[in-house]
Amino acid sequence: MLTPITYGLASALIAMVTLIGLRFLLTPGPAAAGYGVPARKDGDAAYLSIKGLRDLTFGVLGAALLAFSGPDAAGWYMLVVAIAPLGDTLIVLRHGGTRAVAFGIHFATAVAVLISAALLFAI
Repeated sequence: MLTPITYGLASALIAMVTLIGLRFLLTPGPAAAGYGVPARKDGDAAYLSIKGLRDLTFGVLGAALLAFSGPDAAGWYMLVVAIAPLGDTLIVLRHGGTRAVAFGIHFATAVAVLISAALLFAI
């Protein structure tokens, strides 16, 4: 019973980060607003593309690990990748974003990723 839940949560998180990466690449302005720190129109385009590529890469790597390796490798991936949403929490707080977005989106994502890591290590 734990295995389908574990792989389902990991797959959902991987799909979400992949979609977030694609959103930053395709519609960077609205994606930045959803991130919690709206972008300036006069110079943030490269950084938004970098974030999009980072998230897309995280998603593709996570999918490859989940598909072609065991749960331990995927668990280590989730554990390491949790650094990104934890950092995103601090970035949003430091740059004028709301606490609701920082903790309700980014910190909650980090917690979900850490739970996913723990579940992957448990199976």
